[in-house]
Amino acid sequence: MNTYICRYCRQPSDPSQPTCPLCGAPVDIKTVVSDSGWIEQPAIRDMARLQFGQSHLQVTGLRVPIAEFTLAPQDWIYFSHHVMLWTEPQTRLNNMSLKGGWKRMMAGMPLLMMQATGPGHIALSDNHAGEVVALPLQHGQSMWVREHRFLCATGNITYDWQQNHIWYTTGTGDDKEWHYPMGQYGDTFTAAGGPGLLMLHSPGNTFIRDLGHGESLLVQPSSLLYRDVSVRMHLHLEYPRNLGFAFWSNNLDYRNIWLRLNGPGRVAVQSVYEPAEECERITDFSYSTTSHRW
Repeated sequence: MNTYICRYCRQPSDPSQPTCPLCGAPVDIKTVVSDSGWIEQPAIRDMARLQFGQSHLQVTGLRVPIAEFTLAPQDWIYFSHHVMLWTEPQTRLNNMSLKGGWKRMMAGMPLLMMQATGPGHIALSDNHAGEVVALPLQHGQSMWVREHRFLCATGNITYDWQQNHIWYTTGTGDDKEWHYPMGQYGDTFTAAGGPGLLMLHSPGNTFIRDLGHGESLLVQPSSLLYRDVSVRMHLHLEYPRNLGFAFWSNNLDYRNIWLRLNGPGRVAVQSVYEPAEECERITDFSYSTTSHRW
């Protein structure tokens, strides 16, 4: 079989198929690249079929897509309980514990991790408008994902988490408040024991870019969707230019908050994001760079 490297998932694929069987990206479309080098991730077409192991999934719908799994015997996936749309009775469901106890909350309620084992069918949906993004991972490959963007993963993908260390504080003493512009935690998924498939939900549209050695980029903190673990990140603060040190030191709330990404590696952003909230002057922050650019 002739193969080519999919321009989106970067994995060997079959050009005779209408879509990449690993990530669902259409094969017969022209790559859309902006002048600045961002590649638009095409939405997975309605009814596109992806293969993993002896099982497969079909992505149905466009505005609020659904991932419908046909699980072969002994194949399994794991996911947060709130994304399960429907399941057949013969699909075996169990609670699943993960490192750190998977202590996640959404709207004040705890999220529970579940495991579905074949044979059987099960469908997952994030219940929000956007795109389903498929990330096939080769053995030993890892990917960092922003919290609450995880949809599901195949059983041979391991999970870990760490603090993002992207924060700043406002106020002092009893009024001190901590802010995490891209969330307090990040998730890391690694393919162990063979290739695996990681599924994400991206609000809006998704754009990817490759950063070279020493290349850096500023993005809205909450827009980051995923990144190669080789990409480093830290807080970047910008203040007005030529207004004097006295103005800068006494008006620390007059600033822009960015996330600086340093290559090498692949990064992806989503077009829907939450701008950093307007707040009183910043009193402390994580390791960062500052500039006066306005």
